[in-house]
Amino acid sequence: MATGVPKVSVVVPAYNPGEHLEKLVDSLLCQSMPATEFEVIFVDDGSTDATPARLDELAAAHPHIHVLHIENSGWPSRPRNVGVQRARREYVQFADDDDWLADEALARLYAYAREHDADIVVGKMAGHGRSVPRGLFRVNRPDATLDNAPLIDSLTCHKMFRRTFLLEHDLRFPEEGRKRLEDHHLVVRAYLLSRRTCVLSDYTCYHHRKRPDGGSLTATRMEPAAYFSSLREVLDIVDAHTDPGPLRDKLHRRWLRTEMTKRLRGARLRNAPPDWVDQVVTEIQKTIQERFAPGVAAGLPSVQRTIAGLAAQGRVADLLRLAEWEAGVRARARLKEYEVTGSTLSVTLTGQLRDGDQPVSYTHSAGRDRLVVPVEEIPAELLDCTAELGRARLDVVVRRAVDNAEFLLPVRFEVDRVPDSSGGLHLLYRGTATADFRTLNAGRTRGDWSLKARVSGSGWSLDAKLPLAVSCAVDGAGPTVVDKRKKPPAKKPGLWRRLKRTVRRRLGVTGRRAVRIS
Repeated sequence: MATGVPKVSVVVPAYNPGEHLEKLVDSLLCQSMPATEFEVIFVDDGSTDATPARLDELAAAHPHIHVLHIENSGWPSRPRNVGVQRARREYVQFADDDDWLADEALARLYAYAREHDADIVVGKMAGHGRSVPRGLFRVNRPDATLDNAPLIDSLTCHKMFRRTFLLEHDLRFPEEGRKRLEDHHLVVRAYLLSRRTCVLSDYTCYHHRKRPDGGSLTATRMEPAAYFSSLREVLDIVDAHTDPGPLRDKLHRRWLRTEMTKRLRGARLRNAPPDWVDQVVTEIQKTIQERFAPGVAAGLPSVQRTIAGLAAQGRVADLLRLAEWEAGVRARARLKEYEVTGSTLSVTLTGQLRDGDQPVSYTHSAGRDRLVVPVEEIPAELLDCTAELGRARLDVVVRRAVDNAEFLLPVRFEVDRVPDSSGGLHLLYRGTATADFRTLNAGRTRGDWSLKARVSGSGWSLDAKLPLAVSCAVDGAGPTVVDKRKKPPAKKPGLWRRLKRTVRRRLGVTGRRAVRIS
């Protein structure tokens, strides 16, 4: 493809980022795409620090960097809209002033967009103190839709959009004051109108950071009434483009899961101010009762379905009781063995979801499995997890230290149902994962790496570190592995234990049996 062709406009709203701006600036100046092929449009939203002067300095030194100064609007929406109006390239990439792009991000995203004639390209993200979508980036998706992919899990605007697509449909961020979920308003409409949306997962394009000083413009505690009013407007957008039924329920479920039940879970709820909790529960109760069909909550995993059911009934005390218990739920992983063969590392492990020093447990009665929670008078259908236990899974994630880029490894796993002494059961996850450092991250493997297990089931997806430190001296080289486990000398079993084992073998008695479910 010829160089010098105008390809991408990067639009950045800026407000008092201070030194946090420099990481983004460095990443823009290091792009593999030639500077003649993209432009950067900083829109300074009335900054009161040294940002205006710094941006003017950049524009004077680099012809492809432009700066627009506007009166303070107090929110990112107007600066982004102004930037799109000024943009002249084929595609628009949004970025925030305290995030940054990987070196090849613009080139790869643009090439993928052109290859598939896409209106939208979603690049893989890495989180730095922020959560980012996980399942969406398992594989490249050249033709992703809201029906065939978890696109709805990625609603920030940090994507590449065809500029004529934005203009054709008048896709703009809402400018009415400090409207929360402003990204959702644009991105949801864009997904619903897009002729083709692609997901690029084999390269980490965008680094999404939570500033240590909490200084991001939108990082203030939300006011419940205004927040949920904006959320209901986003639901209106969904309803205007879908018919009642499974797809609408699936999309609505995203906000019930992420913007509602997630706020009522664990330490997040336990540590929130009581009056704020009351307001949030009231707004959630109103939204569930007025906006969601029965299939929305019914499609949630058991723990989230239970939270939604309690919220719909306004049972604040029980929500707090459940949150106190859930704050203690953790993933635990045990590394059984590992092996390095050439460039490939294999790890064998087990995993569990645990409540303190006990596994998360379930009851089994009349052919149905139900989650055990420390709250009384919960309808059995809310706790029913019969189908979802069969979807429990174990993943192994490798993470590069230099940039937090994460990759899901190929894994073979099994989940066993293990009876316990109380007549219930718990799950034991067992698996083996492999990482080929010759091909991982397209061979860009130089540096230090860590591994963690991801244990998923019943509405939890929790990580546990594995005690291996991995490093590669050069890209594509075989890994050097350091086992960080403490290894006490193995102890021989005592006399009493040896006698018990002998008696059991002679009587043909075995211990508790695990029943495999996957």
